[in-house]
Amino acid sequence: MVIDYGDEELSVEVVDDGPGATGNGSAHGFGIIGMRERVGLLGGHLSAGPRPEGGFRVAARLPLPAPIGVPVEAR
Repeated sequence: MVIDYGDEELSVEVVDDGPGATGNGSAHGFGIIGMRERVGLLGGHLSAGPRPEGGFRVAARLPLPAPIGVPVEAR
């Protein structure tokens, strides 16, 4: 897992090299669709899918709010 942030954005990336799940997946939760919806509600971007070398990658970029009480010029 990689977590990175700057003044305007938070990035999270999770990568695995496993073979993946078999079958239809879990009957609990909303998986990638739920993650995509939540990230979208925050104005961010989510990418998810299999990696060419095997495994799976999920990456999210989330905008950070401007600090309260700090003028834009000071950032």
